[in-house]
Amino acid sequence: MIVKPKKFTKIYDDLKASILNEEIVYGEQLPSENDLVATYEASRETVRRALNLLVSEGMIQKIRGKGSIVIYQGVTEFPFSRLTSFKEVQERLGVKLETEVKLLEKENAGSVPKVKEALNLKKEDKLWHLIRYRKADGRVKIIDEDYLVEAVVPNLTEDIVSDSLYDYIEQELGLDISYSRKAITFEPFTDQEYAAFGTINPPYTATVRGVVHLRDMTKFQYNVAKHIATDFRFIDFSRR
Repeated sequence: MIVKPKKFTKIYDDLKASILNEEIVYGEQLPSENDLVATYEASRETVRRALNLLVSEGMIQKIRGKGSIVIYQGVTEFPFSRLTSFKEVQERLGVKLETEVKLLEKENAGSVPKVKEALNLKKEDKLWHLIRYRKADGRVKIIDEDYLVEAVVPNLTEDIVSDSLYDYIEQELGLDISYSRKAITFEPFTDQEYAAFGTINPPYTATVRGVVHLRDMTKFQYNVAKHIATDFRFIDFSRR
C-alpha cells in the first residue's frame, strides 16, 4: 500500500528544495500564501504549517507586510571540539573561502583587562590585536578576533595572518600548539556585526571564545569567533 505524503509536507519539501538549490536566494520573497494555496490546492492552514516548519529551521523569516523572506545563506560547518586552523578547515571541507585582514596592530595588555586576565599577563605586556573576516562567496560568515602574546608570536605581518597563523607558529617558530578551552554564547549584534554581516534575522551571533595553550601550557592566544547564529552548527559526540 502506497501512502501519499501529507500536503503540507509536499509544500515544505518543494520550498526547501528551491531554497537549497538557490532557485530562491537569500533576501528574496517566497510566493505569497494566496499563491501557494492556489498552486497546491491546499487550505491556508496547510500552507502556514509548511511555512512554519521553514521558520523553525531558520530557512525563512516572516515579516509583516512583506511575506516570507529567505534568510538561509548556507551552513559552513566548522569544528568546535578540535583545535584546527582555518586553512586546515578549507582543505578538509574542500571549500573555497577567503580571509580579509581588517586589523593588525600592537597594544598593551592593560587596555583589554579580560584578555590580560585570561592570559595571565602584566598590563605592560604587548599583544597583537588581529581581526579577520572569513568569507564565502563574497559574504562574511565569521568574524575572527585574536589577541596573541607578542613575546611568544613575534614579527607578525598581514601576509602571515591572511595565509595561516598556525603554520607560521608551528613551522616557522617551531612551537607546539596543544589545546584550547572554549565556550559558546549567543549574543545580539553590535555595530561591528551589522557592518560585517549586514541585516540578518534574527540578529544574533554564536560567539565562541577560547584560550589556546602551547604544549608547555603557555597561554599565547585569546580568540573570539563570531558566527551568524543561523549558520552555526555545533557537532559533538558523547557517550556514557
